[in-house]
Amino acid sequence: MGAFRDALDDLVLGGSCVGCDRPGRLLCPSCRLDLPTTARPRWPTPSPPGLVTPFAPTDYDGVARAMVLGLKERRMLALARPLASLLAASVAAAVAEVEGAVVLVPVPSRASSVRQRGHDPTYTITRLAASTLAAGGADVVAGRLLRLRPGVLDQAGLDAVGRSANLHGSMTCPTAALRALAVRRSRARVVVCDDVLTTGATAREAQRALEAVGLEVRAIAVATATRKRLASGGDQTHSESSGVRLPPSTSTH
Repeated sequence: MGAFRDALDDLVLGGSCVGCDRPGRLLCPSCRLDLPTTARPRWPTPSPPGLVTPFAPTDYDGVARAMVLGLKERRMLALARPLASLLAASVAAAVAEVEGAVVLVPVPSRASSVRQRGHDPTYTITRLAASTLAAGGADVVAGRLLRLRPGVLDQAGLDAVGRSANLHGSMTCPTAALRALAVRRSRARVVVCDDVLTTGATAREAQRALEAVGLEVRAIAVATATRKRLASGGDQTHSESSGVRLPPSTSTH
């Protein structure tokens, strides 16, 4: 049945796997099964002072990188679910010892980027990750608590210093969003979510804005992390096996 579906997709849509170029689904079953189902602490180097522990299941490379770019730049919406599964693995590892409600807060996207792409990929994968975890019995919801102030530039091409300067003071947590959270999840822990961790500047600014209004930020969770900026040993108090395993998703398209 899967082979028939792939053949039909290839015939009708002309699609192929972003990982191996196999005709059919945007992520073939083989590449989907190769995606990691656990996450561990992945620190950028250098790490922004005060950054809470960031978690990621894989490097921003190969299939994972192709998935991120496919969703963000080519509007391959079917890739949102497998990316959300990676993000869910990071969240699960980040809150493994947390009791009570957890709110996943996506880093905000520039309005111009959302208009150009026709969707908000970071919020989409955050919402789907929350749904995945909630379906497994976790008390997890996604909430758009952050907004970008005007004047934030595109981060592409900026180094760590440039990203930090560009983002400093750029995010805010509106009062209306806080009131909504107070009604639903008054003592919830917060996890900041993003698709890629690069220098950590974006995550740190999101953390600052949330903590400025009294929210407890437990961790940073991302779908991928850039390899070149990771410490060689990561957090030496954690190992690869310290992640929390999630059941593999059967939805790849």
